[in-house]
Amino acid sequence: MKTILNDSKDPRFNLALEEYVLKYLEDKDDYVLLWQNENSVIIGRNQNTVEEINTSYVKEHDVSVVRRITGGGAVYHDLGNLNFSFVTKLKDNLNNYEKFTAPVIEALKSLGVPAEFHGRNDIVVDGKKISGNAQSFFKDRMLHHGTILFDANLATVADVLNVKQDKIASKGIKSKRSRVTNIKPYLKEQVSMPEFKKTLLEYLLDTDDISKHVYELGKEDLDKIYELMEKRYKRWEWNYGESPDFSIEKAGRYEGGKVEFHFNVKEGRIDDVKIFGDFLGARDISSLEDKVRGLKYDENAFRDALKEEPLEEYFFNITLEDIIDCVFG
Repeated sequence: MKTILNDSKDPRFNLALEEYVLKYLEDKDDYVLLWQNENSVIIGRNQNTVEEINTSYVKEHDVSVVRRITGGGAVYHDLGNLNFSFVTKLKDNLNNYEKFTAPVIEALKSLGVPAEFHGRNDIVVDGKKISGNAQSFFKDRMLHHGTILFDANLATVADVLNVKQDKIASKGIKSKRSRVTNIKPYLKEQVSMPEFKKTLLEYLLDTDDISKHVYELGKEDLDKIYELMEKRYKRWEWNYGESPDFSIEKAGRYEGGKVEFHFNVKEGRIDDVKIFGDFLGARDISSLEDKVRGLKYDENAFRDALKEEPLEEYFFNITLEDIIDCVFG
């Protein structure tokens, strides 16, 4: 088994690297990767992004939102979280979650953490989740990856995934929120993140000489990884537009009265909209609805489309910022 030493904290690069090793790396050896992401929400392949994130928190705190190619639920990553990935032959490995979590559990136990496999795809400590896992495959190879909560900001986990209870109807796979904890309080000795990464990688590679197992990325490798970043992981069309179709109702009360937006969204764009409320206005609201149809369900697109409109003629005493707060707040 080989590894690629990766210091990137960019979730777009890290997910592109995983996909590259799975689909394009000509060296078909088995690989294990360890990586960390800056503040980000990683969305499952079959999820509706809007359902999974606290949109206003994500914007205010500059949290990246990136969709991965594996299923499962949305997870929050920061530098207190460590991620591991296996890329290996498909045969007999698909859905065998215990096989891939076993060396992780062994490493954790060696450090005093009473970890155990639980349910379908989790590692828990004292009944609290410290690792979730997911898989995908391509041709005769598969990807298995998981998280490890080492010293993550658990308050932020709650904030960023605490979705406002709008009325949303969707076929997306919804995350199941679990009680979570960090492993740091369970460590028998003080261990830094770099020391933990080294110990874990030695267990996963079954060696105390990591240098003999390192694959160095060349220019052609990196060019393809950056191409994947640009074509997939940095694009709104992938991170939001790939969401399953959904309908959503948003409402707010402002100085000029109550306003409600009822949207149908397909492929991330507003397919239909109806605006209701007890607000006052001189213009027929249907012309504003026509302006909104076809837009990305995205704050910047919405703002750009409406900023030149005479909104005071549609909504007396309701501003553009009120509308943005209603739809995306």
